[in-house]
Amino acid sequence: MNVRAHIFVSGRVQGVFFRVETRHEAMKRNVTGWIRNTSDGKVEAIFEGEKENVDGLIDFCRNGPPEARVTQLDIQWEEYTGDFNNFKIRKAVII
Repeated sequence: MNVRAHIFVSGRVQGVFFRVETRHEAMKRNVTGWIRNTSDGKVEAIFEGEKENVDGLIDFCRNGPPEARVTQLDIQWEEYTGDFNNFKIRKAVII
């Protein structure tokens, strides 16, 4: 079953290769979507794919790469759209 998760990760998640490593993990798991930094120091991402694969990627994000220190991970489950062909790192959103 395909699912879509919209996540926000807080903590020391910028400047520690969080986006690059998450993209690598997404590609290994055949998960599509995107990831970006936010202006308030978080990382935001949309994951789409098989539930088992998306769950695995979310589990990775609970800790992130070695230099990251995740303090909170918020997940919003949304309706699967199939909008993505791959997984991209997007430019940071500036508020």
